[in-house]
Amino acid sequence: MSFKRFNLSEPILKALHEKGYHQPTPVQKEAIPQIISRKDIIGSAQTGTGKTAAFCIPILQLLQQGRRRRGIKALILTPTRELAAQVCDNLNFYGKYLPLRNTQIFGGVSQNAQVQQIRQGVDILVATPGRLLDLMGQGIINLKSLEILVLDEADRMLDMGFIHDIKKVIAASPAKRQDIFFSATMPKGVQKLVMSIMRNPVKVHVEGTSDAKADIHQFVYHVEKRSKHALLKHIISEKEMKNVLVFSRTKHGANRIAKNLNRSGIKAEAIHGDKSQHARQRALHNFKMNSTRVLVATDIAARGIDINNLPYVINFELPETPETYTHRIGRTGRAGATGSAFSLCDVSERGYLKRINRRTSRKLATVEHPFCQRITADKQLPVQKSNR
Repeated sequence: MSFKRFNLSEPILKALHEKGYHQPTPVQKEAIPQIISRKDIIGSAQTGTGKTAAFCIPILQLLQQGRRRRGIKALILTPTRELAAQVCDNLNFYGKYLPLRNTQIFGGVSQNAQVQQIRQGVDILVATPGRLLDLMGQGIINLKSLEILVLDEADRMLDMGFIHDIKKVIAASPAKRQDIFFSATMPKGVQKLVMSIMRNPVKVHVEGTSDAKADIHQFVYHVEKRSKHALLKHIISEKEMKNVLVFSRTKHGANRIAKNLNRSGIKAEAIHGDKSQHARQRALHNFKMNSTRVLVATDIAARGIDINNLPYVINFELPETPETYTHRIGRTGRAGATGSAFSLCDVSERGYLKRINRRTSRKLATVEHPFCQRITADKQLPVQKSNR
């Protein structure tokens, strides 16, 4: 099946061809025709499956067919600045041959350039909730012309406490609109909340999105908490990793990990919500250009990190939920490539590990290492010796 089957316009097909997109992914195959049919959508698909294109492409198709009138016609809400930038980049590429204008707004930077863009006229606005409500309060933005509302990473948006902001945006939007909520994970509690906001949505779910992908090799290192920094350095050095994303549970932890790695001669930078937008963009650019060997990120900041050729992910701490684990390791093994995910587990995190093992189709392989002499690992887990 090709994208031509969706009856997309020639300008969009031309852009997709230039991007090297010839056949839609499963989530795109399900979502695109439903969105073009003006259906409300609640979608769940693992990161790296093409869900951003799954809503960007049909939105561009719908808006180019509509009446040319001033005002914001589509609003895409994201939880982070990085994700806003990623979505906007996608819109720019897929819509490069269309007479539609889009822009992004987010906090942490001066609003002046963003306000200027809005006043020049915008068809599609990509925004984080805080800056959007701020500019709405100033009378710079109104949503009277809104036709389509998208929540990207809906689970994280609601989990981060954005529900009240989202309700304010909905209250300021026309009652007659199309709602599209997409997320890498969609826990039942969040589904319930989303369903109360939407009107008879079509569920788009790609099978297997809740489990870890088969093309990602997964390992766990049992270690004392105090030895985690030394073990992290050992793993990166032993495997000669040149491009690795390390997840930290906290902002302070991310800073500390990066600092310790730099002291060891491994160039690393941290990215999280307390960093300025300029610092975050610089760190991400350096990582993509391979001038930084390790990028240390919190879960929130990692939303929007889009790197196709990322071979390694390391969980410095195990996440509390299997869904977050799946989202983290989904940063590697994209576009048909294989990847490796390593998790450092201390005794306090054994419960998290058990939940992850139950959720995945196979148990994480336990790896022996120089720091595990005093650690008693779960004997039921397979052991793989570490080879250089």
